[in-house]
Amino acid sequence: MIFNPKTRTWGLYIDSEMVVGDVAVHIENLSKQYRIGGPQARYKTMRETLIDMAAAPARRLRRFGRPAPPEETIWALKDVTFDVERGQVVGIIGRNGAGKTTLLRILSRITEPTEGYAEIKGRVGSLLEVGTGFHPELTGRENIYLNGAILGMRRVEIDRKFDEIVAFSEIEKFLDTPVKRYSSGMYVRLAFSVAAHLEPEILLVDEVLAVGDAAFQKKCLGKMGDVASEGRTVLFVSHNMAAVAGLCQRALLLENGRKNVDGPVSNVIARYGDLLDQARTGDLTSVNDRGGTGAVKTTSIWWVDSQGAHLSMLQSGQTVELRIAYAAKHALRDPSFLVGVYDSLSRRVFFLDSSESGGLPETLPPRGIVRCLIEDLPLPAGSYRLNLAILAEHELADHVTHAAEIQVLGGDFFGSGVLKRHRRVCLLKHRWDVADLTQDR
Repeated sequence: MIFNPKTRTWGLYIDSEMVVGDVAVHIENLSKQYRIGGPQARYKTMRETLIDMAAAPARRLRRFGRPAPPEETIWALKDVTFDVERGQVVGIIGRNGAGKTTLLRILSRITEPTEGYAEIKGRVGSLLEVGTGFHPELTGRENIYLNGAILGMRRVEIDRKFDEIVAFSEIEKFLDTPVKRYSSGMYVRLAFSVAAHLEPEILLVDEVLAVGDAAFQKKCLGKMGDVASEGRTVLFVSHNMAAVAGLCQRALLLENGRKNVDGPVSNVIARYGDLLDQARTGDLTSVNDRGGTGAVKTTSIWWVDSQGAHLSMLQSGQTVELRIAYAAKHALRDPSFLVGVYDSLSRRVFFLDSSESGGLPETLPPRGIVRCLIEDLPLPAGSYRLNLAILAEHELADHVTHAAEIQVLGGDFFGSGVLKRHRRVCLLKHRWDVADLTQDR
C-alpha cells in the first residue's frame, strides 16, 4: 500500500481536486519492492484451498526446527518523483529492467506501490501489454463497450467513436469473435485503437507496439502524434529512440529503478546513449550463427563521428564512419567487405561494397580494422539493422545476419532549417530552381 501524507490515508490516491494547476500527474517518492526467489501469490480454486488447509499441519511439522530461507527482495522503483503537465508528451526510456513498465502499471492501478504516492487528474487510458483490460470470453465489439465503460464513458460517446475504432483496428471481419481467439497482433490492433480513440485525458502506452506488424506500428505512432496534438497527456515507454524523439518534447530516463535524468528529449536520449556505450562492447566473437568458410571472422563493429568519438546513435545528414574489426589465420587476398542496411520493414535501404568503391589493398593483414566513411548519412529517423559479409579470394568467408542495430535521429539533412518526419526509405541530396520564361516573350 502507499501512504498519502496530505490525507493521512493509504492507497493509490486519484482525485481531480488534489492536483494543483495544470499538472496532470504528480508522483512523489514512488517505490515498488518485489520479493524474488520465493513463492508467488496466485489465485486458487476452492479445491486447491481445501487441500492446502488439510496439508498445512504436516508441512509445518516437516519445517519444524529448520531455519526459514532468507527472503530476497529487489526495488523495481525507488524514490521516483516528477510532475507531468497537462498536454505534455513524455517519453520514458531505459534499459530492460529499469522500472519503466512497473511505473505505468502503478499509474494504471494494476499493481500497488510499496511507498510514495501518485495523484492523477483526469481519465486514464492504458495500453500496457497484450490483452490488458480485455475479457477473453467477450467479443471484440463487447470489449470496446466494456473498455469505454471502464473509462467512464457513456454509451452514446462510445457509439460516436465505434466505427472509427473498428476502421483503425482493421479487424472488422472478427468483430463478433471472442477475443480469446485473436492472435497477438489482432489483440494489439484492437487494444490500441480503443485506448487511442476513446479520448482519455491521460494515455499510458508501453512497448506493446512491438507486437504488431511494422506497417501498423507506423500507423499507431501517427495516431499518437494526433493524440498529442489534441492537447492530451501521454506517457510513452519505448526502446525506439526515433519514435520518442519524434513524439515527445520531454523524456525521463530510468536506471535501476531510479530517475537518472529528466529534461529535454534530445538531452535525455544522449544520456541514454552514454549508458548504452558503457554497457555495450560491440563484440561479435561469441556469435556462432554465421555462414561462410570461417577463414576470417568479424570480431566487432561500431560507429564513430568525424572526430573519432564512439556513437551509440546516428543522425540524418551526419558524417559517420563504420568500423569493422576482423581476425583470420592468414593474410586476406582479394578481400571485399559488404554491409547491408535494412529498415524496420526488412527492406534493404542501401548496400556498401568495398569492391565497388575501392580503397582496400589487394592483400590485408590477418588482423585489422577496415573503415567505411559515409558523408551525409541518408537515413531518415528510425531503427535499422546491419548484415555483414566478408569475401576472400571471391569466396564467402564470413556472414553475420543482424550483426548490429542502429538508431537514427532526425536532423536538418537538407540544410534548409526545416525538420520533418521523413516518410521515405532513403534521403537524397537535391536542389530546386526555376527558369523564368517570361523574358522570352
